[in-house]
Amino acid sequence: MEVTGPMMVNSHELDAEQTYKLLTGVVVPRPIAWITTRSAAGVVNLAPFSAFTFVSTKPPLLGVNIGRKAGVRKDTAVNILAQGEFVVHIAHAPLVEPLHASAVEHPPEVSEVDLLGLQTSPSTHLKVPRLQAAPVAMECRFHSATPFGDTGAEFFVGEVLCWHVRDGLLTQGKVDSFELDPLCRLGGPWYATLGERLHQQPVAQTAKTVTVR
Repeated sequence: MEVTGPMMVNSHELDAEQTYKLLTGVVVPRPIAWITTRSAAGVVNLAPFSAFTFVSTKPPLLGVNIGRKAGVRKDTAVNILAQGEFVVHIAHAPLVEPLHASAVEHPPEVSEVDLLGLQTSPSTHLKVPRLQAAPVAMECRFHSATPFGDTGAEFFVGEVLCWHVRDGLLTQGKVDSFELDPLCRLGGPWYATLGERLHQQPVAQTAKTVTVR
């Protein structure tokens, strides 16, 4: 039986869109930051971003990569830079339809929150509101933005000022991830939930033998 090797793709042969399709199909699953911001005119913007992680625990810092559309900053990035604040939500499976719909591009004067009929509550420390339906919301103060690459993408970092966590999710300081049921991003128009759990016992530390000469 003939055995063939894997297909090789050279990155220098790909444009930005082709690279995006490749990366988003293999860097999976990705957590989703569902972000509300507020414009200078008071319009509440809502958009999802899946290049998202935490970067520090003291102080608590979240990071999200925000690209540009045709070289122009997206409303989320514009609002964060202008207002210095944003709210990161973690959406659970029942919110997949509005989350997906909120990715559609609209003019700055259009509020995705209003368009999708989502209810909000005032934040504790910020002017931008948070979504009532999201099981977790994190109020963030803008920390920094670092540009990367040739397309104008920027990695935005925010300091978490407080968490809003749905009753029943938090026990002894820990969030039950499976009860949270967070949405994960795959490639294309695909999403996933956590699915099957694979539990492993803690790995025992092997004692090192020290020889004295």
